[in-house]
Amino acid sequence: MGINCVKVPKQYGEPNRRALIEMELLDSSKKITSDSDHLFIPIVREPDDAEKGNLVDVEFLEHEFEEHEKAPTLEDLLGFVPHYEVIGDIALIEADDPDAVRIGEALLKFHPHVNTVLGATSPVVGEFRVREFVLVAGVNKTETIHKEYGCRYIVDLAKAYFTPRLSTERERILSWIKPDDVVVDMFAGVGPYSILIAKKASPKKVVAIDKNPAAVEFLRRNVVLNSVDNVEIVEGDANMVAEAQRFAGIADHVIMNLPHNAYDFLDSAVKLIKTGGMIHYYGITHEDDLFDGSIGLIEAAAKRVGRQIEVMGKRTVRSYAPHQYNVCIEVRVA
Repeated sequence: MGINCVKVPKQYGEPNRRALIEMELLDSSKKITSDSDHLFIPIVREPDDAEKGNLVDVEFLEHEFEEHEKAPTLEDLLGFVPHYEVIGDIALIEADDPDAVRIGEALLKFHPHVNTVLGATSPVVGEFRVREFVLVAGVNKTETIHKEYGCRYIVDLAKAYFTPRLSTERERILSWIKPDDVVVDMFAGVGPYSILIAKKASPKKVVAIDKNPAAVEFLRRNVVLNSVDNVEIVEGDANMVAEAQRFAGIADHVIMNLPHNAYDFLDSAVKLIKTGGMIHYYGITHEDDLFDGSIGLIEAAAKRVGRQIEVMGKRTVRSYAPHQYNVCIEVRVA
Protein backbone atom coordinates (compact mmCIF):
# COMPACT_ATOMS: atom_id res chain seq x y z
CA MET A 1 0.00 0.00 0.00
CA GLY A 2 2.74 2.49 0.96
CA ILE A 3 2.43 5.74 2.89
CA ASN A 4 -1.12 7.06 2.40
CA CYS A 5 -1.92 8.77 5.72
CA VAL A 6 -0.97 11.67 7.97
CA LYS A 7 -1.63 10.97 11.65
CA VAL A 8 -2.00 14.18 13.65
CA PRO A 9 -3.23 15.20 17.13
CA LYS A 10 -6.78 16.54 16.87
CA GLN A 11 -5.79 20.05 17.99
CA TYR A 12 -3.53 20.33 14.91
CA GLY A 13 -5.94 18.68 12.50
CA GLU A 14 -7.33 21.77 10.77
CA PRO A 15 -4.03 23.60 10.06
CA ASN A 16 -2.52 20.38 8.71
CA ARG A 17 -5.59 19.66 6.58
CA ARG A 18 -5.37 23.15 5.09
CA ALA A 19 -1.65 22.76 4.45
CA LEU A 20 -2.24 19.44 2.67
CA ILE A 21 -4.90 21.08 0.49
CA GLU A 22 -2.55 23.95 -0.40
CA MET A 23 0.15 21.43 -1.39
CA GLU A 24 -2.42 19.36 -3.34
CA LEU A 25 -1.67 16.31 -1.19
CA LEU A 26 -5.08 15.70 0.41
CA ASP A 27 -6.83 12.64 -1.01
CA SER A 28 -10.40 13.93 -1.12
CA SER A 29 -11.72 10.63 -2.45
CA LYS A 30 -11.34 9.09 1.02
CA LYS A 31 -12.90 9.86 4.41
CA ILE A 32 -10.86 11.32 7.27
CA THR A 33 -11.08 9.04 10.32
CA SER A 34 -10.19 9.46 13.98
CA ASP A 35 -9.60 7.80 17.30
CA SER A 36 -9.85 9.43 20.73
CA ASP A 37 -6.77 11.62 20.27
CA HIS A 38 -5.80 11.68 16.60
CA LEU A 39 -7.06 12.32 13.09
CA PHE A 40 -6.01 10.11 10.20
CA ILE A 41 -5.93 12.22 7.04
CA PRO A 42 -5.65 10.50 3.64
CA ILE A 43 -2.94 11.73 1.27
CA VAL A 44 -2.17 10.99 -2.37
CA ARG A 45 1.56 10.48 -1.70
CA GLU A 46 4.18 10.96 1.00
CA PRO A 47 5.33 14.62 1.17
CA ASP A 48 8.91 15.47 0.28
CA ASP A 49 11.22 17.06 2.86
CA ALA A 50 10.29 20.64 1.91
CA GLU A 51 6.57 19.86 2.09
CA LYS A 52 6.96 18.16 5.47
CA GLY A 53 8.23 21.49 6.82
CA ASN A 54 4.72 22.91 6.36
CA LEU A 55 3.13 20.29 8.63
CA VAL A 56 2.95 20.33 12.43
CA ASP A 57 3.39 17.33 14.77
CA VAL A 58 2.56 14.65 12.20
CA GLU A 59 3.37 10.98 11.61
CA PHE A 60 3.25 9.24 8.22
CA LEU A 61 1.87 5.71 7.98
CA GLU A 62 -0.31 3.23 6.13
CA HIS A 63 -4.01 3.27 6.99
CA GLU A 64 -7.26 1.81 5.71
CA PHE A 65 -9.76 4.46 4.57
CA GLU A 66 -13.36 4.35 3.39
CA GLU A 67 -14.09 5.85 0.00
CA HIS A 68 -16.35 8.91 -0.25
CA GLU A 69 -19.45 8.51 -2.32
CA LYS A 70 -18.48 10.48 -5.37
CA ALA A 71 -20.37 13.74 -5.72
CA PRO A 72 -20.08 15.97 -8.80
CA THR A 73 -16.89 18.01 -8.67
CA LEU A 74 -16.14 21.40 -10.18
CA GLU A 75 -14.17 19.52 -12.80
CA ASP A 76 -17.29 17.48 -13.57
CA LEU A 77 -19.34 20.68 -13.88
CA LEU A 78 -16.79 22.65 -15.92
CA GLY A 79 -14.51 20.14 -17.58
CA PHE A 80 -11.49 21.67 -15.81
CA VAL A 81 -10.39 22.71 -12.32
CA PRO A 82 -10.68 26.49 -11.82
CA HIS A 83 -8.40 28.60 -9.64
CA TYR A 84 -10.29 30.40 -6.88
CA GLU A 85 -10.34 31.14 -3.18
CA VAL A 86 -13.21 31.56 -0.75
CA ILE A 87 -13.36 34.30 1.89
CA GLY A 88 -16.49 34.09 4.02
CA ASP A 89 -19.38 33.72 1.57
CA ILE A 90 -17.45 35.33 -1.31
CA ALA A 91 -15.47 33.39 -3.91
CA LEU A 92 -12.67 35.17 -5.79
CA ILE A 93 -11.55 34.39 -9.34
CA GLU A 94 -9.73 36.32 -12.06
CA ALA A 95 -12.08 38.59 -13.99
CA ASP A 96 -10.20 38.15 -17.27
CA ASP A 97 -10.65 34.37 -17.32
CA PRO A 98 -12.54 33.63 -20.55
CA ASP A 99 -14.72 31.18 -18.60
CA ALA A 100 -15.36 33.55 -15.68
CA VAL A 101 -19.15 33.50 -15.95
CA ARG A 102 -19.29 29.69 -16.19
CA ILE A 103 -16.89 29.40 -13.25
CA GLY A 104 -18.98 31.82 -11.19
CA GLU A 105 -22.20 29.93 -11.80
CA ALA A 106 -20.50 26.59 -11.03
CA LEU A 107 -19.07 27.92 -7.76
CA LEU A 108 -22.51 29.02 -6.61
CA LYS A 109 -23.83 25.50 -7.28
CA PHE A 110 -20.83 23.66 -5.82
CA HIS A 111 -20.45 25.76 -2.64
CA PRO A 112 -23.90 26.25 -1.06
CA HIS A 113 -22.54 28.80 1.43
CA VAL A 114 -21.08 31.02 -1.34
CA ASN A 115 -23.43 33.86 -2.24
CA THR A 116 -21.12 36.06 -4.31
CA VAL A 117 -18.44 35.45 -6.93
CA LEU A 118 -16.11 38.39 -7.60
CA GLY A 119 -13.55 38.72 -10.36
CA ALA A 120 -10.29 40.50 -9.55
CA THR A 121 -9.46 43.15 -12.14
CA SER A 122 -6.14 44.17 -10.58
CA PRO A 123 -3.33 42.69 -8.51
CA VAL A 124 -2.78 43.82 -4.92
CA VAL A 125 -1.73 47.45 -5.41
CA GLY A 126 -1.16 50.72 -3.56
CA GLU A 127 -0.04 51.55 -0.05
CA PHE A 128 -3.15 49.89 1.40
CA ARG A 129 -2.63 46.59 -0.52
CA VAL A 130 -6.12 46.28 -2.04
CA ARG A 131 -7.57 44.88 -5.24
CA GLU A 132 -10.36 45.96 -7.55
CA PHE A 133 -13.26 43.61 -8.35
CA VAL A 134 -16.27 43.20 -10.60
CA LEU A 135 -19.33 41.08 -9.86
CA VAL A 136 -19.31 37.78 -11.78
CA ALA A 137 -22.28 35.98 -10.18
CA GLY A 138 -24.59 36.16 -7.19
CA VAL A 139 -25.14 39.03 -4.76
CA ASN A 140 -23.34 42.29 -5.53
CA LYS A 141 -21.21 42.95 -2.44
CA THR A 142 -17.59 43.01 -1.25
CA GLU A 143 -18.08 42.76 2.54
CA THR A 144 -18.24 39.40 4.30
CA ILE A 145 -17.45 37.60 7.56
CA HIS A 146 -14.69 35.00 7.35
CA LYS A 147 -14.34 32.28 10.00
CA GLU A 148 -10.96 30.81 10.87
CA TYR A 149 -9.74 28.82 13.89
CA GLY A 150 -12.63 29.93 16.05
CA CYS A 151 -12.28 33.63 15.14
CA ARG A 152 -14.47 35.78 12.91
CA TYR A 153 -13.26 38.61 10.71
CA ILE A 154 -15.43 41.24 9.07
CA VAL A 155 -13.68 42.47 5.94
CA ASP A 156 -14.53 44.48 2.85
CA LEU A 157 -12.28 43.01 0.17
CA ALA A 158 -12.33 46.24 -1.84
CA LYS A 159 -11.09 48.26 1.14
CA ALA A 160 -8.66 45.99 3.03
CA TYR A 161 -6.37 43.08 2.17
CA PHE A 162 -7.17 39.60 3.44
CA THR A 163 -6.21 36.11 2.30
CA PRO A 164 -7.21 32.74 3.76
CA ARG A 165 -4.08 31.20 2.21
CA LEU A 166 -2.03 32.23 5.25
CA SER A 167 -4.30 30.55 7.79
CA THR A 168 -1.81 27.75 8.44
CA GLU A 169 0.98 30.29 8.85
CA ARG A 170 -1.05 32.31 11.34
CA GLU A 171 -1.64 29.15 13.37
CA ARG A 172 2.09 28.41 13.29
CA ILE A 173 3.00 31.87 14.61
CA LEU A 174 0.41 31.41 17.36
CA SER A 175 2.40 28.41 18.61
CA TRP A 176 5.38 30.69 19.40
CA ILE A 177 3.41 33.00 21.71
CA LYS A 178 3.42 32.42 25.47
CA PRO A 179 1.06 33.77 28.12
CA ASP A 180 2.01 37.29 29.23
CA ASP A 181 4.04 38.00 26.06
CA VAL A 182 3.72 41.40 24.40
CA VAL A 183 3.22 41.09 20.64
CA VAL A 184 3.50 43.89 18.06
CA ASP A 185 1.76 43.22 14.74
CA MET A 186 3.30 45.92 12.52
CA PHE A 187 0.88 45.44 9.58
CA ALA A 188 -2.26 44.15 11.25
CA GLY A 189 -4.89 44.70 8.55
CA VAL A 190 -8.30 43.56 9.81
CA GLY A 191 -6.62 41.49 12.53
CA PRO A 192 -6.09 37.86 11.46
CA TYR A 193 -2.79 37.57 13.36
CA SER A 194 -3.58 39.98 16.20
CA ILE A 195 -7.02 38.63 17.11
CA LEU A 196 -6.06 34.97 16.80
CA ILE A 197 -3.09 35.53 19.12
CA ALA A 198 -5.07 37.69 21.55
CA LYS A 199 -7.86 35.13 21.77
CA LYS A 200 -5.91 31.87 21.80
CA ALA A 201 -2.50 32.59 23.42
CA SER A 202 -3.48 34.83 26.38
CA PRO A 203 -0.69 37.37 25.79
CA LYS A 204 -0.32 40.39 28.05
CA LYS A 205 -1.04 42.66 25.09
CA VAL A 206 -1.11 42.75 21.29
CA VAL A 207 -0.28 46.10 19.70
CA ALA A 208 -1.97 46.04 16.28
CA ILE A 209 -0.71 48.72 13.86
CA ASP A 210 -2.03 49.62 10.41
CA LYS A 211 -2.07 52.78 8.31
CA ASN A 212 -5.19 51.92 6.27
CA PRO A 213 -8.13 53.68 7.96
CA ALA A 214 -10.64 51.21 6.51
CA ALA A 215 -8.64 48.22 7.75
CA VAL A 216 -8.36 49.82 11.19
CA GLU A 217 -12.13 50.32 11.33
CA PHE A 218 -12.71 46.64 10.53
CA LEU A 219 -10.02 45.73 13.07
CA ARG A 220 -11.94 47.66 15.75
CA ARG A 221 -15.15 45.86 14.81
CA ASN A 222 -13.39 42.50 14.84
CA VAL A 223 -11.94 43.09 18.30
CA VAL A 224 -15.50 43.58 19.56
CA LEU A 225 -16.87 40.69 17.50
CA ASN A 226 -14.31 38.30 18.99
CA SER A 227 -14.61 39.63 22.56
CA VAL A 228 -10.90 40.30 23.06
CA ASP A 229 -9.81 43.05 25.44
CA ASN A 230 -6.01 42.76 25.18
CA VAL A 231 -5.53 44.40 21.76
CA GLU A 232 -4.28 47.98 21.52
CA ILE A 233 -5.08 49.38 18.07
CA VAL A 234 -2.80 52.04 16.60
CA GLU A 235 -3.64 53.73 13.30
CA GLY A 236 -0.53 54.97 11.56
CA ASP A 237 2.66 54.13 9.70
CA ALA A 238 4.62 51.47 11.58
CA ASN A 239 7.86 53.42 11.20
CA MET A 240 6.29 56.47 12.83
CA VAL A 241 4.65 54.43 15.59
CA ALA A 242 7.98 52.82 16.45
CA GLU A 243 9.43 56.26 17.18
CA ALA A 244 7.10 56.63 20.18
CA GLN A 245 9.14 56.11 23.34
CA ARG A 246 6.39 54.10 25.03
CA PHE A 247 6.76 51.33 22.44
CA ALA A 248 10.56 51.10 22.56
CA GLY A 249 11.73 47.63 23.57
CA ILE A 250 8.30 46.38 24.64
CA ALA A 251 7.83 43.40 22.31
CA ASP A 252 8.53 39.74 22.93
CA HIS A 253 7.44 39.17 19.33
CA VAL A 254 7.26 41.49 16.32
CA ILE A 255 5.28 40.22 13.31
CA MET A 256 6.33 41.75 9.97
CA ASN A 257 3.81 40.37 7.48
CA LEU A 258 4.40 42.85 4.66
CA PRO A 259 6.43 40.59 2.39
CA HIS A 260 7.01 42.97 -0.53
CA ASN A 261 8.75 45.64 1.53
CA ALA A 262 9.08 44.59 5.17
CA TYR A 263 12.80 45.40 4.84
CA ASP A 264 11.87 49.11 4.88
CA PHE A 265 10.69 48.65 8.47
CA LEU A 266 13.52 46.59 9.94
CA ASP A 267 15.06 49.50 11.89
CA SER A 268 11.68 50.04 13.53
CA ALA A 269 11.26 46.35 14.32
CA VAL A 270 14.63 46.36 16.08
CA LYS A 271 13.51 49.39 18.13
CA LEU A 272 10.32 47.60 19.17
CA ILE A 273 11.85 44.26 20.14
CA LYS A 274 13.14 43.66 23.65
CA THR A 275 16.38 41.82 24.40
CA GLY A 276 15.75 38.14 23.71
CA GLY A 277 12.61 38.87 21.70
CA MET A 278 11.82 37.39 18.31
CA ILE A 279 11.14 39.05 14.96
CA HIS A 280 8.99 37.13 12.47
CA TYR A 281 10.07 38.57 9.12
CA TYR A 282 8.25 37.89 5.84
CA GLY A 283 9.66 38.49 2.38
CA ILE A 284 9.23 37.65 -1.28
CA THR A 285 12.50 36.17 -2.50
CA HIS A 286 13.94 34.51 -5.59
CA GLU A 287 14.70 30.82 -5.53
CA ASP A 288 18.41 31.61 -6.02
CA ASP A 289 18.48 33.51 -2.70
CA LEU A 290 15.63 32.31 -0.55
CA PHE A 291 17.00 33.38 2.85
CA ASP A 292 20.57 34.68 2.96
CA GLY A 293 19.89 38.11 1.48
CA SER A 294 17.02 38.76 3.89
CA ILE A 295 19.01 37.49 6.87
CA GLY A 296 21.74 39.93 5.87
CA LEU A 297 19.25 42.83 5.90
CA ILE A 298 17.96 41.87 9.37
CA GLU A 299 21.50 41.47 10.70
CA ALA A 300 22.52 44.88 9.30
CA ALA A 301 19.54 46.59 10.98
CA ALA A 302 20.51 45.04 14.32
CA LYS A 303 24.18 45.99 13.94
CA ARG A 304 23.27 49.63 13.28
CA VAL A 305 22.22 49.88 16.93
CA GLY A 306 24.84 47.54 18.34
CA ARG A 307 22.66 44.44 18.56
CA GLN A 308 23.02 40.87 17.32
CA ILE A 309 20.66 38.28 15.92
CA GLU A 310 20.36 34.51 16.07
CA VAL A 311 18.38 32.79 13.31
CA MET A 312 15.82 30.53 14.99
CA GLY A 313 13.99 29.32 11.88
CA LYS A 314 13.49 29.89 8.18
CA ARG A 315 10.85 28.41 5.93
CA THR A 316 9.09 28.71 2.62
CA VAL A 317 5.48 29.70 3.27
CA ARG A 318 4.18 29.29 -0.28
CA SER A 319 5.06 29.73 -3.92
CA TYR A 320 4.26 33.30 -4.95
CA ALA A 321 5.20 33.49 -8.64
CA PRO A 322 7.48 31.58 -11.02
CA HIS A 323 10.85 31.25 -9.22
CA GLN A 324 9.64 33.49 -6.35
CA TYR A 325 8.59 32.44 -2.86
CA ASN A 326 6.94 33.93 0.19
CA VAL A 327 9.36 33.13 3.02
CA CYS A 328 9.43 33.62 6.77
CA ILE A 329 12.58 34.08 8.84
CA GLU A 330 12.51 34.05 12.64
CA VAL A 331 15.38 35.71 14.50
CA ARG A 332 16.06 36.29 18.17
CA VAL A 333 17.55 39.69 18.92
CA ALA A 334 20.16 40.15 21.64
